[in-house]
Amino acid sequence: MGLFSAISNRQSVRREKYLSAMREKTKCPDCGGRGFIMPAAFEYIYPFDCSGCNGTGTLADWESNQL
Repeated sequence: MGLFSAISNRQSVRREKYLSAMREKTKCPDCGGRGFIMPAAFEYIYPFDCSGCNGTGTLADWESNQL
């Protein structure tokens, strides 16, 4: 069980580090501040608006949509 908790702790530390970096840049962490999300390269679909920030790419909109 120690291995699973170590992996879980590592992932949560990485996520918090990424969130703090995005907060410094005031960008949406879901889309990286672009406002859209590109699907995988093998899917022939157009990019769609980020649901986290409603397509604006800003941190303020992302935080207002968090529960």
